Amino acid sequence: MQIFSRLAAATLFLTTSAIAMPPPLPAVEGKDAASLQNELAENRTTSEAITAAYLERIRTIDDSGAALNAVIATFPDALTEARARDLERRAGRIRGPLHGIPVLLKDNIEARGPVPTTAGSLALKDNITNRDAPLVARLREAGAVILGKTNLSEWANIRSNNSTSGWSAVGGLTKNPYALDRNTCGSSAGSGAAMAASLAAITIGTETDGSITCPAGVNGVVGFKPTVGLVSRTHIVPISHSQDTAGPMTLTVRDAALVLTAIAGTDRADSATVEADARRIDYSAALSPDALRGKRIGVLRDRIGERADIATLFDAALKQMSELGATVVEIADSRKGLEELGAAEFEVLMTELKADIATYLATLPGKGGPKTLADLIAFNKANPAELKWFDQSLFELAESKGGLDSPAYVTARDKAARLAGPEGIDRLMKEHDVDLLVGVTNGPAWISDLVNGDHYTGPSASQLPAVAGYPHLTVPMGTVQGLPIGISFIGGKWTDAEVLAAGYAYERASRKRVSPTYRMRIDP
Repeated sequence: MQIFSRLAAATLFLTTSAIAMPPPLPAVEGKDAASLQNELAENRTTSEAITAAYLERIRTIDDSGAALNAVIATFPDALTEARARDLERRAGRIRGPLHGIPVLLKDNIEARGPVPTTAGSLALKDNITNRDAPLVARLREAGAVILGKTNLSEWANIRSNNSTSGWSAVGGLTKNPYALDRNTCGSSAGSGAAMAASLAAITIGTETDGSITCPAGVNGVVGFKPTVGLVSRTHIVPISHSQDTAGPMTLTVRDAALVLTAIAGTDRADSATVEADARRIDYSAALSPDALRGKRIGVLRDRIGERADIATLFDAALKQMSELGATVVEIADSRKGLEELGAAEFEVLMTELKADIATYLATLPGKGGPKTLADLIAFNKANPAELKWFDQSLFELAESKGGLDSPAYVTARDKAARLAGPEGIDRLMKEHDVDLLVGVTNGPAWISDLVNGDHYTGPSASQLPAVAGYPHLTVPMGTVQGLPIGISFIGGKWTDAEVLAAGYAYERASRKRVSPTYRMRIDP
């Protein structure tokens, strides 16, 4: 009788344990949001399970293992939010294609909850505002699960010309998943690396000039910088109201279109978005594999750099687009007449940084924190960890600038806008009778060097669309020695749908994205 009781108890224990054991976590590596949504719709998984799988990947790949340092923090209620989305699904309430999909936010974007918004700086380590930026509120309304915050180049890479992209005092140095000694580019470094490593289904970055497109290109993912004014900047740590915008970083162009549809819209607190509701459409509905047929594509040939291996990738991409029905038009000198653009942009950024950061800091609910750029400069001087690797020369230069009514600023603002827009992109498209422009997004990722800072020497297509405030999409174009290279699609103001559609058609035909390898270094 005693033996029977022990056997019965053991059987009951095993049965109960089997029932109590949670199901295995779903495979999420390399899966785009649309694929995960299909699995949810077919009841093959749950948002809770998907969220748990990403949290496990963050634990094993980001916090340990490869130790990418792409994620600064996760939200403690992420699983609770995911369960709530599952309950809604079971009740027949599905909010849309992002319902139950986990998203990581760059850590200069506010989201309610106990996680601070730091911009990577120790000066804001206690900056818990309990506010959702409007774009985050829109993501929640669309059913997305806010998973956490990604690392970034501190202060979005505007503190020093000697900085190392991907480093912040709060998050440390982000590593490139394709080779861990390589850089992730700035400033949405963590968002790019996290997306490449499948630490979330979607990430959000911000860009002033190249800070979405470069990290996306270097990390082998899709990045989209929308027309400035399509997405609200409220409750996002700023650099420049003329050029700042947030945008999606994803595995596919379709996912980017789905995210843009959710986050675009007018915000009364951001005057730049006054037209957004009227301009906003369902961007995924505008995608077509035939979108390049009959289009004339202007090639920014003088902006691709000197590397033959990159030129080979680029020419193959152009051939692919020709086969899709596009007419390729070479533009030999896209820089003509734009020699003063760089200086004008720099004056605008320095002046607006001083003004815009003070405006943002004044809105923070906490007492005793920094309220001006001068306060941040003083904080950095008093905290050696902040200046351990590079200085704050750009902060100090910006502090020396006048206000937004200073003649130097007004002249530079008007010149920059004119040169990049009407006399830049608009002129090039009109003179060459093209529908959009294409170029090379980035060169191969360089070795990260905290002592000497960045040594990026590759091509870049970011400046014209960044200063003009026009849409810019990057899509994987291939690799050089295993390091990703992106191709850029650029259009006129409010042509976001057309730019996404062109990139989608190329992506669908080329399928050039490759998965990261997490190598320690590039072998000689």
